[in-house]
Amino acid sequence: MSKRNWKTVQARDLRDAMDLCLDYAKENHNRSVDSVADLMGLPSKWTLYKWVQEASLPSRLIKPFEMACGIDFVSRWLVVSGGKLVIAIPKGRNGAPEDIQALQAITHEAIGALIKFYADQADADATLAAVQTALERMAWHKGNVEKYRQPELPFDEE
Repeated sequence: MSKRNWKTVQARDLRDAMDLCLDYAKENHNRSVDSVADLMGLPSKWTLYKWVQEASLPSRLIKPFEMACGIDFVSRWLVVSGGKLVIAIPKGRNGAPEDIQALQAITHEAIGALIKFYADQADADATLAAVQTALERMAWHKGNVEKYRQPELPFDEE
């Protein structure tokens, strides 16, 4: 089984976002729901199970949940459900040919999804996810080009 490309995954709803966070924690950090609950400081793993089942994570615990899982699908879904784009803040670094190739592949996938959708061969959720990913990547490159003349210092790089 091939690994999921987490950069292109989009949540359909809040429960899906929470499930995706837990899947990511399991696949990439080998963390179970029990260990995520423990890292969040919850007294019982059953509390987290209940919140995931009901999609009712308290807002004050969104960040601890995402930090314990290692990814921010809940925050991203909240932004996207409000009709906004989620764009990682660009640093103004030089683009590599691989970056442009990845952008081309993502936009090609989004256009293909649109063609299939309008031909009644694809569902709306998959099409929206592909288009959302392409828009976010294109907007990131726009911001990166704008910051290119004054790049940020790489304090977070090791």
